Amino acid sequence: MNHKPLILPKVSWDTKVSSTTYGELIVQPLEPGFGITLGNALRRVMLSSVEGSAVTAVIIKGVNNEFSMIKGVVEDTLSVLLNIKEIVVKNTTGVAGKMYLSKKGEGPVTVGDIKTDAHLSVINKDHVIANLAADGDLEIEFFVETGRGYLPAQWPLGQAVQPDGRIYLDAMFSPVRRVEYHVEQARVGERFDCDKLVMRIFTNGAVGPQDIVHYSTSVLRTQLEHFLLAKEIPFNEISQLTVEETEKEHKTDVESPTKGLPVELFLKPIDELEFSVRAHNCLVGAGIKRVIDLVNLTEDDVLKIKNFGRKSLREVKEILTAFGLSLGMNVKELDLKKALKEQEKNGQ
Repeated sequence: MNHKPLILPKVSWDTKVSSTTYGELIVQPLEPGFGITLGNALRRVMLSSVEGSAVTAVIIKGVNNEFSMIKGVVEDTLSVLLNIKEIVVKNTTGVAGKMYLSKKGEGPVTVGDIKTDAHLSVINKDHVIANLAADGDLEIEFFVETGRGYLPAQWPLGQAVQPDGRIYLDAMFSPVRRVEYHVEQARVGERFDCDKLVMRIFTNGAVGPQDIVHYSTSVLRTQLEHFLLAKEIPFNEISQLTVEETEKEHKTDVESPTKGLPVELFLKPIDELEFSVRAHNCLVGAGIKRVIDLVNLTEDDVLKIKNFGRKSLREVKEILTAFGLSLGMNVKELDLKKALKEQEKNGQ
C-alpha cells in the first residue's frame, strides 16, 4: 500500500536562553494537531518518569530520631532534615552512593561543605543545611539512591528506632521542576495549518534540559513500539522522497520563477520576517532590505556580511524555511515583474 508522507519537523534549541537549568525547545513544522499531541505526551513523561538521585536516609551523630535536638546546632533535627531534602545531587553512573559532612565551629553549614563519592556531586552548594553555635559539631552521613518520581520514607516495619541511628527521608528524584508548552501556527509553502511546538523546561541543574528531552523521548518510543502489529511504516523514508521529488519539480519548472510561492512575498521588506535585532541590523546595513535581496544570496555571501556570524545565519535559515524560502534561490526581479503583470492581466 502506498502511504501518504508526513511532514518531518525540525528540532532546535534557543541558544540565547539555554542554561543548565532552563531550555527552550522549538519543533516545527508539525502535522496539524501534532503540537498538542506531542507536547502533552512529552510533558507528562518529563514530569513523572525521568530518573534522578536524592538523599533517602541520613545518620546524624548523636541523634536517633527526627524529633531530637542537636547540641550546638541552632535548628532542631526536623528543620535540618527539611534542609537536607533540598540538596540537589548529580549522579554520573546511576549507582547508589554516600556523602559525608563534618563541620565544627560557629557559622553556617552549607551543601558545599559535603564530601561525596567519586560518581556523585552536589549542585546547590550555597544552600544552608544548618547554623552552628560556637561549640557546634555536626557530622552527617548521607545515603544517596536513584529513582523516578516521589518515594515515601522507607522505614523498616516494626522498628521505630534504627540500631545505627539512621533516619529515612522522603525523596523527590525527578530533576524536572516545571515544563510548559504552547502551540503556534506555522507555515510550510502555501500551507498555513501546520503546528509549531515550543516547550520550556526547568530543571534543578542535576540533568540538563536536552538530556531530559532525550530521556523522555526514549521512554515514549520504548512504550509505543509495543503497539506495532507489523513492521513499522517507514514514514521518514517516504517523506524524504517526497521532499526530494518536490525539489526536482521546482528545479525543472522554468515557468515558475517564484518556486510556487506568492510573488508579493519576494518583494516584501525583510522587516516582515521578524529577525532578531542583531541579524536585522546587519542585513539592512549591508543593503539587504527586501526578501528577494536575501534569498538570492548564498550562505558564503551572508557570512561575509560584517558582524554576521553562524548563529545569525542559523536563525535566518530557520525563519526562511518557515516561509518556504531558502538561500540561493536565484530569483530574478524581472521575472517577478512579468509574473505580477500576468496576475494583473488575469485579474488575480
